[in-house]
Amino acid sequence: MSALSFEILAKDTAGLARRGRMTLPHGVVETPVFMPVGTQATVKAMTPQDLDDIGAEIILGNTYHLMLRPGGDTIGNLGGLHDFMAWNKPILTDSGGFQVWSLGSIRKVEAHGVRFQSHIDGSEFFLGPKESMQVQKQLGSDIVMAFDECTPYPATFDEARDSMHVSMRWAAECREHLPVNNEQALFGIVQGGMHADLRLENLEAIKDMDFEGIAIGGLSVGEPKDEMFAMLDALAPNLPEGKPHYLMGVGTPADLIEGIDRGIDMFDCVMPTRNARNGTLFTDHGIMHIKQSQYTEDPAPIMAGCECYTCRHFSRAYLRHLYKAGEILSSRLNTLHNLHYYCALVRRARASIEDGRWPGFRDNFLRSYRNE
Repeated sequence: MSALSFEILAKDTAGLARRGRMTLPHGVVETPVFMPVGTQATVKAMTPQDLDDIGAEIILGNTYHLMLRPGGDTIGNLGGLHDFMAWNKPILTDSGGFQVWSLGSIRKVEAHGVRFQSHIDGSEFFLGPKESMQVQKQLGSDIVMAFDECTPYPATFDEARDSMHVSMRWAAECREHLPVNNEQALFGIVQGGMHADLRLENLEAIKDMDFEGIAIGGLSVGEPKDEMFAMLDALAPNLPEGKPHYLMGVGTPADLIEGIDRGIDMFDCVMPTRNARNGTLFTDHGIMHIKQSQYTEDPAPIMAGCECYTCRHFSRAYLRHLYKAGEILSSRLNTLHNLHYYCALVRRARASIEDGRWPGFRDNFLRSYRNE
């Protein structure tokens, strides 16, 4: 019996946007969904109660970072990631493949994984499909990601093909080491660079391995937006309808809406939390840089109508003061707003699909956000 069940509750009659529901061991997740990133067993500046209050339904942890510190054994001995970080809703763990890939010269790709040096103390580790599945079992996440190689951008056809074949081989090994079970679902990842034919070839191979969900990796790695959407356009009609579709590491609010329009169900990105700490706030009318002098005496909230704690209690003037003064509360209040905004945006998208209003909602949002 699978750890994941997925049903589609409503669809846009003219396109691919859909509203669904995932049931996982630690709860139900309504889709489309945005997943706050908690790389090191914490969403920066947020408590689990904060995440619950903003309506977060599922969050991320990262295998690479957690295996280095505090270690998979430690977290496993303490009851798994849910108990360790006091979060009782679903968790997805990234496999560590992207982080290992980003290490550059201090990693070496081998047949069954990657040998690398810790960015913390330089000690040597090996991480491959077998090891990634073992650590993610210790973490006890609801959704486990296959260990893959992220194709760099730009990459020639031959480079992308060779990288894709590595990921395909490792995907099969992941499925072997983590068969279908009732505790953890395993998602396969589609790679292939910016080459549509490779992407489609990889998608068919991933579909044949019977993963519980399909993720699209290797996008938003430096390529222009039109190339990213071209890859999504090539894949979207061919994604298996009965499984959740996850676009990894994406992106801006506009990217979420564009992705939903192409049948994507799940998103994650560090952008709302990282940008919050840098004083950049998201609204329906684009981004706001709170450090700008125009907000020095501005009594308005970040965004009119926003129901987040920050907008209900504080002015732009106060938030600018906190940021300029370097106060810890600045990161906290900004993060509360940004994550609430993202979670509320996907709720609004779900409602528009349910009510048959998706095309109008999509067009109006994109016009407003892009100030067109």
